[in-house]
Amino acid sequence: MKSHSWVWAATAGIFAVAVAAAVPSLAQDTNGLVPYGAMMVKVDHVVPGVGTVVIPESSLPQPAGQARTHFQFLIPEAPLTTPFNCLPPSRTCETPASLACIYRLVPQSNGCNPNIVTTLASGGHRAIGIVDAFHDQTALSDLQTFSTTFGLPAPDLEVVYCSATSCTNVTTPPPACQTSSQCGWAHEESLDLQAAHSMAPHAKIFLVEAYSNSIADLLLAEEKAAQLVAGAGGGEVSNSWGGQDSSRDRSRDSHFVKSGVVFFASTGDHKNGGDPPYVADIEYPSVSPDVVAVGGTQIVRGSNGSFMYESAWDNGGGGLSTGETRPSYQNVVKNKVGSRRGVPDVAADAAPESGLLVYCTPSSCGTESAFVITGGTSLAAPLVAAMSNAAGHFRRSSASQLGVIYRDLNGSEYNAISHGTCHNGPGASAVTLNATSGWNVCTGVGTPHGLSGL
Repeated sequence: MKSHSWVWAATAGIFAVAVAAAVPSLAQDTNGLVPYGAMMVKVDHVVPGVGTVVIPESSLPQPAGQARTHFQFLIPEAPLTTPFNCLPPSRTCETPASLACIYRLVPQSNGCNPNIVTTLASGGHRAIGIVDAFHDQTALSDLQTFSTTFGLPAPDLEVVYCSATSCTNVTTPPPACQTSSQCGWAHEESLDLQAAHSMAPHAKIFLVEAYSNSIADLLLAEEKAAQLVAGAGGGEVSNSWGGQDSSRDRSRDSHFVKSGVVFFASTGDHKNGGDPPYVADIEYPSVSPDVVAVGGTQIVRGSNGSFMYESAWDNGGGGLSTGETRPSYQNVVKNKVGSRRGVPDVAADAAPESGLLVYCTPSSCGTESAFVITGGTSLAAPLVAAMSNAAGHFRRSSASQLGVIYRDLNGSEYNAISHGTCHNGPGASAVTLNATSGWNVCTGVGTPHGLSGL
């Protein structure tokens, strides 16, 4: 297990017992899930003095043909209160201003300390599409509250519903928080919207809600999102979900091709919570050659809250696809990927320990508190998609965007991540790798250093 695993295991057990005791009818089940609000969660690990990282049921492995979300969240030892205190080591969290500072969407100042910096990203053009499953009943009001809290402009959001057969003129929303997994998807939607709005606050956002988390329903929603974004003059579609990588995925790649649209997808988080035996997380659609795959990092701060560096997040997904061959833009890294499609392409903040403060109404998202420190590669994907939007280049395709990303592996457009490790070996062998400069299966080419590389 991880270092200090005996401490984490013991504390996780105490957490599980305490939560189960609060709701006696929902004791820990055979899969190790415990109730938290209206959700069932799995304790991943405890960060001594900080809090407990949990994985919602929606982010655990799903049956064949269904997708899972890619987020985790941190339950802090001390309840969140406003004004927020994000100083380590007692608590770690990020805000729209601190993330804009770290990724140089604004001039860096005050160590990008989330308790101090207030300058917000001011970009955003045309449109961003967000594709998720089920219905978030308070998506707009939550985004408005988030925006007011952090001083962002009022959002321009349009929510589109899908049925099992169509996404056109559907007036009945999909199911909403009737099950633990559906509540998790609502939390996912709030995370995606708020992350995207943070980096590109002037972009119009289309939230397209698939009828269910089946891959077929999500691909139907994908096509609708791409149609809407293209109709708005172009932009990006972000996907923070995934399903099992397989050889038949190539037949689905056409869903991620639309003139004027660049598609992004999170690479996923470790299926088993990151403890040995490690299982490499390689998921579709992030491995599609027509998608920009976004992996995860962790933001590391000093004791005074100043940003120090980003480290590879050890739970971030990545590796070599079993079903997709190496695309031409990865020829520059063929010595590392061989004949297979390698992911991720880029990365951004994903660790729950440095997660974004997300606002999610408990009745909609199943949480016990409204503000939740949320991470996972589900955070990274909309962050990078929105940064691409803010850059204003509006590439005609994902392939065009990816060609730009791989044009200068050792230049100044991306921060090479040289700290940390990940466990993204080829296939299921899942060896431990040191994060190094240039492309790697931990963080791709690195994290955005401003907007010039997007």
